[in-house]
Formats: sequence, C-alpha cells, structure tokens
Amino acid sequence: MIGRLTGLLAEKNPPQIVLDVNGVGYEIDVPMSSFYNLPASGEKVTLLTHFVVREDGHFLYGFLTEAERFAFRQLLKISGIGARMALAVLSGLSVGDLAAAVAQQEAGRLIRIPGIGARTAQRLLLELKGKLAETTGATLSAPVNAARQDILNALLALGYNEREAASALKQLPPDAGTSDGIRQALKLLSKV
Repeated sequence: MIGRLTGLLAEKNPPQIVLDVNGVGYEIDVPMSSFYNLPASGEKVTLLTHFVVREDGHFLYGFLTEAERFAFRQLLKISGIGARMALAVLSGLSVGDLAAAVAQQEAGRLIRIPGIGARTAQRLLLELKGKLAETTGATLSAPVNAARQDILNALLALGYNEREAASALKQLPPDAGTSDGIRQALKLLSKV
C-alpha cells in the first residue's frame, strides 16, 4: 500500500499530475480542491495517497489533507460510488462544504455536481450522515440565515460555482438583505 509520496511536481494536467519521486514518475489523480492548492511545477510536494487495484489497472489518488483522503474513503464505501465519482464530489465541494451539506441534509448542493442525480444525492446524504463532521475537523456553523441562503442560491442559479459564491458571501455585511446582498455579491464577483 502506498500511503504517502513526496517528490517534485513534474506535470499538472487536471485532474492528473505526475509526481517525480527519486526519478520515478507517479501518475496521480487528485480532486480539484487539491489541484488548485498545488505548488508550481518543479516544486516539492507531499501527497497522502489511496491506491486502488482493479482488474483493468492500478490507480493512485492523491490528497493534500487527511480530511480529503478520509472523505474520499468514506465515499468509496457507498454502493454505486466509485473512485471517479468520489473525485467528482470532492472536486465540486470542499470537505467542509460536503460535511455541511450532509449535516443540513441539502441534496441540492450535491445535485449540482456533474454525475450526481437526485437518488445518488439522497443516498450520499443517508450514508455519510454522522461520518464526516467529527473526523474531518469541519466546523459546522449554525444554519445560515434565510437571506444569506437566498443570496447563495441566486448566485449558484446564475452559474457561479460554490467557491465563488461562498467567497462573495464572506465579503458581504452580515445584515445584508436578499436583493441588496445579491447586487453587492454580483459587483464583487464582476471585479474578479
């Protein structure tokens, strides 16, 4: 079992990278949440890994944090969820966002991930309930007030991804109303 690799980042081709470990190049699939936080090519990086052996090949998956690897392994335990689907989930949502969606039973956040339908989202919510929050260290705040949830939903409906919408929400004043908050968030997002 390969649990961790440290080496030079040789290539970055989303969602795959090549990690040069003492002259051996390991092809590793990483979720986009890890991919965005990787250093530049040629720099040293350490990845926690999960090794999968199937009859059609050997596959190596890499993660920058233990929380990501743990969430990936929890997803693999669910019937009908393979490694590709688990990577898609972690690419669409951070571990904290996934834990929050599970805790608040928000299937809508999961359905936005390509390849996840309503049935699969419900199965994920059921199977992951109580398994992510305490082990990932994700801090789940109190449920978001209605106006902030409406702002988030509006931004997602307009085509912004979870990360962009969450970033804009953080910059809004806590007492922002729905319509004013949407306007302010759109202004913030247009400057990016």
